[in-house]
Amino acid sequence: MRKITIVGAGRVGESTAQAVAHAEHVHEIALIDIRPGAAAGTALDIQESGKMFRFDTRLVGSHENSVMEGSDLIVITAGLPRKPGMSRSDVLDANLEVILGLVPDVKRYAPDAKVIMVTNPVDIMTYAFRKAIGWDRNRVFGLAGVLDAARMAAFIAMETGYSIKDIATMVLGGHGDSMVPMTRFTTISGIPISHFLEPPVIEKIIDRTRQGGAEILALKQTSSANDSPAAAITVMIDAMVHNRKRILPCVAHLDGEYGEKDIAIGVPVVLGVEGVQDIIELELNPVEKAMFQKSTEQVRQDLASIDFEAKIRS
Repeated sequence: MRKITIVGAGRVGESTAQAVAHAEHVHEIALIDIRPGAAAGTALDIQESGKMFRFDTRLVGSHENSVMEGSDLIVITAGLPRKPGMSRSDVLDANLEVILGLVPDVKRYAPDAKVIMVTNPVDIMTYAFRKAIGWDRNRVFGLAGVLDAARMAAFIAMETGYSIKDIATMVLGGHGDSMVPMTRFTTISGIPISHFLEPPVIEKIIDRTRQGGAEILALKQTSSANDSPAAAITVMIDAMVHNRKRILPCVAHLDGEYGEKDIAIGVPVVLGVEGVQDIIELELNPVEKAMFQKSTEQVRQDLASIDFEAKIRS
């Protein structure tokens, strides 16, 4: 990839730009924010750290969407952030207006790009953006499971004292209270987590994973998580830039997989240069299947509350 655009120069957008620039994944990063000067100032601030962090990535910032021209990848972080006590669904209407407003300019300036959706509720925003722009499902996908799985790994490392480098986790479903941490597929150096932790402790980790974002928001008060989402986005970008074909949990559009159609939700995918190159369909046991169905039902409830045709026309 030559150029990535990050829409939204708030904390997640800024942290993502820093991480991607430091890794030198692309030649150019463009930042966009509706606040005049905000994106330009953020881009310049990161650019001036290039000498110390030893990167040659070029950064530009603007409040004009035209700066995204020629981008290979668009990362959308823009939208109304959650406040303490708010769910991701509470910001649905405001953020839907924001992301749908980007569609015409993405089509105009970056017609060949892939899109990583970060704006919450990410399952709904990923579905809505693809429905509005009409691209193939491999080109529009969302962040969720990479972050949720990383949070789960952190909590396991904190509980066991073992290296997080040896912990493998998997999370399916919606990015919210109904997410499905897959303990059957969670291991430490290939050994099932049940060998190390008792069921009540595992349940506590599952609940903390589901509330991971809310926990940080409650502690920080004035902002939600930014460093861990940025790291998760950077992992996804790394997989695409280097065509690693990594198996990562992302929000993807299902077309019969897991018995679901016309929905975007978290599942393991193969991520590479073409975006979502395949969807990995796990054989779920009855308990896992019931949890996944509950998660899809919650996402569908949010989808049912939206008149997409009217939103797209407006």
